[in-house]
Amino acid sequence: MIYVDSSVVLAELLDEDRRPSTTLWQVSPTSSRLAEYEVLTRLFRTGLTSSLGRKAHALLDRLTFIEMSSSVLERALEPFPRPLRTLDALHLATADFLQRSGNNVELASYDTRLIAAAKMMDIKIAEL
Repeated sequence: MIYVDSSVVLAELLDEDRRPSTTLWQVSPTSSRLAEYEVLTRLFRTGLTSSLGRKAHALLDRLTFIEMSSSVLERALEPFPRPLRTLDALHLATADFLQRSGNNVELASYDTRLIAAAKMMDIKIAEL
């Protein structure tokens, strides 16, 4: 299972230099419902909703969303091996929850702090 955070979705959506391979979107990646909010609020904030809204929804429709359950939220309140920003902690808590539930999780992210913390928790990092 490949877990993507919003940095990967936004990189694809905004045609950044560092973008995931097209095969990532063919394997039905998973993400927290949080990613949907992060992506759409970024478009609202930057005024890109009219030009990228349809593309954003099409890209988000390719994801399998995990809801932010009480288990995930409680895990996010616990310390991580490295300090994380709030939304990154929620993403890592979701990936950790999935892994503890018996899934073979690979994290896809462009966030170096998130990647470092995931490695320290023995969460594999996906090749992008």
